[in-house]
Amino acid sequence: MEERGNKTIMCSVFFLDIVEYSKKSVAGQISLKDRFNSYLSAAIRDVPMTDRIILDTGDGAAINFLGDVEDALKAALSLRESLLAEDPNVDPPLLVRMGINLGPVRLVRDINGQPNIVGDGINVAQRVMGFADAAQILVSRSYYDAVSRLSPQYAGMFHYQGSRTDKHVREHEVYAIGYPGDKTTHRGAIRPESAEQAESLLARLMGRAEMVWRSSAAKLDILIEHLTTRFQQAGSRQRALYVGIIAVPLVLIIALLMNLKRHEEIPVASTAMVGKQAENMIQPDSAVASVASAPADSGATAKGATPVHPQTTSKTKTKKAAGSKKAKVASSKETKDRHAEVQPNTRTQDVVENKTAVAATANGSSDAYISVSCREGAEVFVDGARKGRIGSKPLVVAVPPGPHTVIVSHTSGGIYTQNVEMNSGKSVHIKPSFCD
Repeated sequence: MEERGNKTIMCSVFFLDIVEYSKKSVAGQISLKDRFNSYLSAAIRDVPMTDRIILDTGDGAAINFLGDVEDALKAALSLRESLLAEDPNVDPPLLVRMGINLGPVRLVRDINGQPNIVGDGINVAQRVMGFADAAQILVSRSYYDAVSRLSPQYAGMFHYQGSRTDKHVREHEVYAIGYPGDKTTHRGAIRPESAEQAESLLARLMGRAEMVWRSSAAKLDILIEHLTTRFQQAGSRQRALYVGIIAVPLVLIIALLMNLKRHEEIPVASTAMVGKQAENMIQPDSAVASVASAPADSGATAKGATPVHPQTTSKTKTKKAAGSKKAKVASSKETKDRHAEVQPNTRTQDVVENKTAVAATANGSSDAYISVSCREGAEVFVDGARKGRIGSKPLVVAVPPGPHTVIVSHTSGGIYTQNVEMNSGKSVHIKPSFCD
């Protein structure tokens, strides 16, 4: 040791830190430090005293290995194995961060005349250790370059973690070391031979998960504290900007969700409800008899409303309307071309159409009505909007006067499209050919 005095040399520096050591009580700190010193002494017992210098940092330690470069790696793996094998029920838990660096240091004497280490080698080791999580070992690029070329087994133990920046804006490329007992990147399968070994393995896994969780929670607390401090120190404009950055995306997301919910809640009228509404619109004979007659429109007579005369009864009017409608359908070429694919009307369909037309005339409604018959389950769309699903009865849709596009589709693959020109009080029945 005396021969190396006051010389700058290259050595491996193993820096350790006990996580949250200062937050523990005095009794907790004593317990942590006693266990830490015991595990660390066991990890370096094979290294000659002349080849190592130990510096106590209070909440950790810095060991400088002056001999073989891989001594620091062996000590780190041995220490971490002891930490992970510790009983997870011990309180407080011993969480240690570890970092290794290979760099220049100078051997000096401290105030007590004991050997000490100063230099960039130990400073970088402390920075690398600061990037590590609990029970994690990180090494610098210089140490990785030196150790990875000693053996293929050593090279396979490292995993590149990227470049990290310290508080002095200095970049450090760091590598992580595999779990204790690994000689490559692949861990061997552990097969417990008894129930006790299985319980011990489960306890170790739970303890390891708890350590990771506590480390993550500690980092989250630091982040929240940092953001809170920044917000308190910011001016009024900056605070408004911070609030806007958080509030604007939140408002947009809420508006989008409400819009989607509104589209999902649009009611679809069922066939039974529409049929019931059409029947409820039919007035008694006296009401129908009091309605003035409407002028007949030859362009809208196909299945349309028949003029109502007050001198006749409702039964006579219904029969005349049916006869007049059939005659006009037979004589109108335009109506035949428009409904070429529509099947002949049945007696039941005529009654429904007549009731709808009479109801529209009696109430003075300006709407027109489209009646669609098909197999159950077929869906009806008018002008691109879904109007409902056909059940056991025809689906009646009220539409305003004017041109409309009717589409009927069924899950069996059938689809039918027809353009219709609707006038006030007009009723048109559609039955696609694939619905038979």
